[in-house]
Amino acid sequence: MKVGSLEQAIYAIMISFVLGVILCPIFIPLLHKLKFGQNVRDDGPQTHLQKQGTPTMGGIAFLIAFVAAALFFLKGNTDGIAVVLMTLCYGIIGFLDDYIKVVKKRSLGLRAWQKLALQLVVTALFCSYLMHSGIGTEVYIPFTQGKMLNLGFLFIPFLFCAVLGTVNGVNLTDGLDGLAGGVTLIVAAFFLVASWAAGSTIAPVCGAIAGSLLAFLIFNSYPAKVFMGDTGSLALGGFVAASAFVLKMPIFIVIVGFIYLWESITVMLQVGWFKLSRRIYGEGRRLFKMAPFHHHLEQCGWRETKVVTLFYAITAMLCLVGLLGCKYMF
Repeated sequence: MKVGSLEQAIYAIMISFVLGVILCPIFIPLLHKLKFGQNVRDDGPQTHLQKQGTPTMGGIAFLIAFVAAALFFLKGNTDGIAVVLMTLCYGIIGFLDDYIKVVKKRSLGLRAWQKLALQLVVTALFCSYLMHSGIGTEVYIPFTQGKMLNLGFLFIPFLFCAVLGTVNGVNLTDGLDGLAGGVTLIVAAFFLVASWAAGSTIAPVCGAIAGSLLAFLIFNSYPAKVFMGDTGSLALGGFVAASAFVLKMPIFIVIVGFIYLWESITVMLQVGWFKLSRRIYGEGRRLFKMAPFHHHLEQCGWRETKVVTLFYAITAMLCLVGLLGCKYMF
């Protein structure tokens, strides 16, 4: 079982990589032609102004490569289908958001309540699958030799918080060339190893997302020729959350997905302190020069490529820590 799943994962990586390498050069000129260009914030880092007009919604390309490759390994694979559908559904939500922003020229995209409502529906369907598929409400506790915690009725609110937090954390991380894609590639590699060790059928699905991201990074790394947009970032968040819950490893997201968590925390701290300080001092003050944290480092004088490399290194080290934390589980 483990050998077979590893072979399938390797084939999935190869197939999705080849498809991605073929699709990206097709989609980039098409996005240019359709004028699906990125709008850059005037109040952001000045170095980002040169990115104005770079094609966005490139997540469509790696999503097609991912789904096409995964289809080869989904026969009778209900867990794999669940992960693919979560990834795809969140990608569709991101696509709608991008379409409204880029094509309809409405800067905020989907209204907050619309985006939240769609995310809640998709997450509720995924929760229903987990409850009825036998996966249940137990989750592994890291570094405890495979001990599990049964959350019982608390599982549902825990799942909603974890999924929505992960999805939007990945979305916030997508602010530099190759950042969200590279970090998630490393996280996907972690889940590939974990799923293989567990004999899980989602190993080839993890391989498919890894291969498609490898291809996409060829065009998305600095200087980016294309951005993934919310189409890609929300899809990646859906993949990470779904994989973690299918493997009963959602707590591990805090470790391997720490970058997502930290980016979200810096935004919440920035907004919270700005509002609180305005009440206390009569003017809004900031904890960071800019949030999320990757922009703070840029404002401190760090080169974009250095920030991305740092976040890759941190994620890689934390994924190794995560592997140590689950070595007794399987």
